[in-house]
Amino acid sequence: MQQEFASRLLEGAVTELSRLPGIGRKTALRLALHLLRSDQATATALGEAIINMRRGVTYCRECHNISETELCPLCADSRRDHHTVCVVETVKDVMSFENTGQYSGLYHVLGGIISPMDGIGPEQLEIDSLVERVTTGDIDEVILALSATMEGETTNFYIYRRLAPYTDLKITQLARGVSVGNEIEYTDEITLGRSLLNRTLFSDSIRR
Repeated sequence: MQQEFASRLLEGAVTELSRLPGIGRKTALRLALHLLRSDQATATALGEAIINMRRGVTYCRECHNISETELCPLCADSRRDHHTVCVVETVKDVMSFENTGQYSGLYHVLGGIISPMDGIGPEQLEIDSLVERVTTGDIDEVILALSATMEGETTNFYIYRRLAPYTDLKITQLARGVSVGNEIEYTDEITLGRSLLNRTLFSDSIRR
Protein backbone atom coordinates (compact mmCIF):
# COMPACT_ATOMS: atom_id res chain seq x y z
CA MET A 1 0.00 0.00 0.00
CA GLN A 2 1.43 3.37 -1.06
CA GLN A 3 2.07 5.65 1.89
CA GLU A 4 0.54 9.12 1.70
CA PHE A 5 2.60 12.13 2.71
CA ALA A 6 1.32 15.46 3.95
CA SER A 7 4.22 17.18 2.20
CA ARG A 8 5.61 16.66 -1.27
CA LEU A 9 8.98 17.93 -0.04
CA LEU A 10 9.03 15.23 2.67
CA GLU A 11 8.03 12.61 0.13
CA GLY A 12 10.83 13.73 -2.18
CA ALA A 13 13.40 13.46 0.61
CA VAL A 14 12.15 9.98 1.56
CA THR A 15 12.31 8.85 -2.07
CA GLU A 16 15.91 10.00 -2.46
CA LEU A 17 17.04 8.55 0.88
CA SER A 18 15.45 5.20 0.03
CA ARG A 19 17.71 4.95 -3.04
CA LEU A 20 20.68 4.36 -0.71
CA PRO A 21 21.74 0.71 -0.25
CA GLY A 22 20.12 -0.97 2.74
CA ILE A 23 17.66 1.90 3.27
CA GLY A 24 13.97 1.06 2.82
CA ARG A 25 11.20 3.64 2.75
CA LYS A 26 10.39 3.18 6.46
CA THR A 27 13.99 3.85 7.44
CA ALA A 28 14.17 6.71 4.94
CA LEU A 29 11.07 8.27 6.52
CA ARG A 30 12.56 7.93 10.00
CA LEU A 31 15.76 9.65 8.83
CA ALA A 32 13.85 12.43 7.08
CA LEU A 33 11.70 13.09 10.14
CA HIS A 34 14.82 13.15 12.31
CA LEU A 35 16.31 15.83 10.06
CA LEU A 36 13.08 17.82 10.30
CA ARG A 37 13.27 17.72 14.10
CA SER A 38 16.91 18.83 14.03
CA ASP A 39 17.91 22.46 13.74
CA GLN A 40 18.29 23.76 10.20
CA ALA A 41 22.07 24.11 10.53
CA THR A 42 22.41 20.34 11.06
CA ALA A 43 20.45 19.47 7.92
CA THR A 44 22.31 22.14 5.93
CA ALA A 45 25.69 20.83 7.08
CA LEU A 46 24.73 17.29 6.03
CA GLY A 47 23.56 18.45 2.61
CA GLU A 48 26.68 20.53 2.01
CA ALA A 49 28.95 17.68 3.12
CA ILE A 50 27.33 15.32 0.61
CA ILE A 51 27.52 17.87 -2.21
CA ASN A 52 31.16 18.71 -1.42
CA MET A 53 32.06 15.01 -1.31
CA ARG A 54 30.40 14.33 -4.65
CA ARG A 55 32.05 17.32 -6.31
CA GLY A 56 35.46 17.07 -4.68
CA VAL A 57 36.21 13.35 -4.47
CA THR A 58 37.53 11.67 -7.61
CA TYR A 59 39.49 8.49 -8.37
CA CYS A 60 43.25 8.06 -8.44
CA ARG A 61 44.56 7.77 -12.01
CA GLU A 62 46.95 5.03 -10.89
CA CYS A 63 45.11 2.71 -8.50
CA HIS A 64 41.47 3.93 -8.76
CA ASN A 65 41.19 4.51 -5.02
CA ILE A 66 39.22 7.58 -3.96
CA SER A 67 41.23 10.77 -3.90
CA GLU A 68 40.92 14.53 -3.85
CA THR A 69 43.87 14.84 -6.20
CA GLU A 70 44.96 13.17 -9.44
CA LEU A 71 47.20 10.80 -7.49
CA CYS A 72 45.91 9.44 -4.16
CA PRO A 73 47.98 9.90 -0.95
CA LEU A 74 48.95 6.19 -0.93
CA CYS A 75 50.34 6.21 -4.48
CA ALA A 76 52.07 9.52 -3.84
CA ASP A 77 53.75 8.28 -0.64
CA SER A 78 57.42 7.55 -1.39
CA ARG A 79 57.72 5.59 1.87
CA ARG A 80 55.43 2.83 0.61
CA ASP A 81 56.62 -0.21 -1.33
CA HIS A 82 55.97 0.69 -4.97
CA HIS A 83 57.05 -2.75 -6.15
CA THR A 84 54.05 -4.57 -4.61
CA VAL A 85 50.42 -4.12 -5.67
CA CYS A 86 47.45 -5.55 -3.76
CA VAL A 87 44.41 -6.11 -6.00
CA VAL A 88 41.08 -5.50 -4.24
CA GLU A 89 37.45 -5.29 -5.26
CA THR A 90 36.36 -1.99 -3.73
CA VAL A 91 37.61 1.16 -2.03
CA LYS A 92 36.21 -0.21 1.25
CA ASP A 93 38.62 -3.14 0.97
CA VAL A 94 41.53 -0.69 0.79
CA MET A 95 40.34 0.75 4.10
CA SER A 96 40.08 -2.75 5.60
CA PHE A 97 43.67 -3.65 4.65
CA GLU A 98 45.00 -0.29 5.81
CA ASN A 99 43.36 -0.84 9.20
CA THR A 100 45.40 -4.02 9.68
CA GLY A 101 48.65 -2.03 9.72
CA GLN A 102 50.32 -5.05 8.08
CA TYR A 103 50.69 -3.78 4.51
CA SER A 104 52.89 -1.02 3.14
CA GLY A 105 52.58 -1.53 -0.62
CA LEU A 106 50.21 -0.04 -3.18
CA TYR A 107 46.70 -1.07 -4.25
CA HIS A 108 44.68 -1.58 -7.40
CA VAL A 109 40.89 -1.23 -7.07
CA LEU A 110 39.00 -3.26 -9.68
CA GLY A 111 35.64 -1.65 -8.99
CA GLY A 112 33.90 -5.03 -8.71
CA ILE A 113 34.38 -8.68 -9.60
CA ILE A 114 33.41 -10.81 -12.59
CA SER A 115 29.77 -11.85 -12.17
CA PRO A 116 27.91 -13.09 -15.27
CA MET A 117 24.69 -13.29 -13.23
CA ASP A 118 24.90 -9.53 -12.66
CA GLY A 119 26.09 -8.80 -16.19
CA ILE A 120 29.60 -7.81 -15.05
CA GLY A 121 32.41 -8.95 -17.34
CA PRO A 122 36.17 -8.34 -17.28
CA GLU A 123 35.86 -5.38 -19.65
CA GLN A 124 33.82 -3.49 -17.04
CA LEU A 125 36.53 -3.79 -14.40
CA GLU A 126 39.92 -2.10 -14.05
CA ILE A 127 41.82 -5.20 -15.23
CA ASP A 128 43.35 -3.73 -18.38
CA SER A 129 44.80 -0.88 -16.33
CA LEU A 130 46.31 -3.43 -13.93
CA VAL A 131 48.03 -5.21 -16.83
CA GLU A 132 49.25 -1.83 -18.06
CA ARG A 133 50.73 -1.06 -14.63
CA VAL A 134 52.59 -4.36 -14.71
CA THR A 135 53.77 -3.71 -18.27
CA THR A 136 54.96 -0.15 -17.78
CA GLY A 137 55.77 -0.14 -14.07
CA ASP A 138 58.41 -1.63 -11.81
CA ILE A 139 56.13 -4.13 -10.07
CA ASP A 140 57.62 -7.32 -8.60
CA GLU A 141 54.53 -8.80 -6.92
CA VAL A 142 50.78 -8.70 -7.42
CA ILE A 143 48.68 -9.87 -4.47
CA LEU A 144 45.22 -11.15 -5.42
CA ALA A 145 43.15 -10.10 -2.41
CA LEU A 146 39.58 -10.67 -3.55
CA SER A 147 36.81 -12.25 -1.49
CA ALA A 148 36.86 -16.05 -1.23
CA THR A 149 33.62 -16.42 -3.17
CA MET A 150 32.99 -18.14 -6.51
CA GLU A 151 32.98 -14.76 -8.26
CA GLY A 152 36.14 -13.70 -6.44
CA GLU A 153 37.97 -16.89 -7.37
CA THR A 154 36.83 -16.56 -10.98
CA THR A 155 38.21 -13.03 -11.10
CA ASN A 156 41.47 -14.15 -9.44
CA PHE A 157 41.97 -16.84 -12.08
CA TYR A 158 41.16 -14.47 -14.94
CA ILE A 159 43.72 -11.95 -13.67
CA TYR A 160 46.28 -14.71 -13.16
CA ARG A 161 45.86 -15.80 -16.79
CA ARG A 162 46.24 -12.21 -17.98
CA LEU A 163 49.44 -11.74 -15.98
CA ALA A 164 50.91 -15.20 -16.61
CA PRO A 165 53.05 -14.03 -19.60
CA TYR A 166 55.06 -11.81 -17.24
CA THR A 167 57.31 -14.57 -15.96
CA ASP A 168 59.33 -12.32 -13.64
CA LEU A 169 56.18 -11.27 -11.81
CA LYS A 170 55.29 -12.97 -8.51
CA ILE A 171 51.53 -13.55 -8.22
CA THR A 172 50.26 -14.39 -4.74
CA GLN A 173 46.93 -14.70 -2.95
CA LEU A 174 45.71 -14.38 0.62
CA ALA A 175 46.29 -17.34 2.91
CA ARG A 176 43.14 -19.25 3.78
CA GLY A 177 42.65 -17.49 7.08
CA VAL A 178 39.84 -15.90 5.10
CA SER A 179 37.22 -18.65 4.98
CA VAL A 180 35.69 -19.77 1.71
CA GLY A 181 32.55 -17.75 1.02
CA ASN A 182 33.67 -14.80 3.17
CA GLU A 183 33.89 -11.28 1.82
CA ILE A 184 36.86 -9.05 2.68
CA GLU A 185 34.52 -6.37 4.02
CA TYR A 186 33.29 -8.65 6.83
CA THR A 187 36.61 -10.24 7.79
CA ASP A 188 38.14 -9.04 11.08
CA GLU A 189 41.38 -7.08 10.91
CA ILE A 190 43.53 -9.65 12.73
CA THR A 191 42.51 -12.48 10.40
CA LEU A 192 42.91 -10.22 7.39
CA GLY A 193 46.37 -9.13 8.49
CA ARG A 194 47.55 -12.70 9.06
CA SER A 195 46.13 -13.81 5.71
CA LEU A 196 48.08 -11.04 4.03
CA LEU A 197 51.35 -11.80 5.80
CA ASN A 198 51.04 -15.55 5.12
CA ARG A 199 50.01 -15.17 1.48
CA THR A 200 50.88 -18.00 -0.91
CA LEU A 201 51.71 -18.32 -4.60
CA PHE A 202 48.54 -18.38 -6.66
CA SER A 203 49.98 -21.07 -8.92
CA ASP A 204 50.12 -23.46 -5.93
CA SER A 205 46.34 -23.29 -5.53
CA ILE A 206 45.87 -24.23 -9.21
CA ARG A 207 48.03 -27.34 -8.87
CA ARG A 208 46.02 -28.71 -5.96
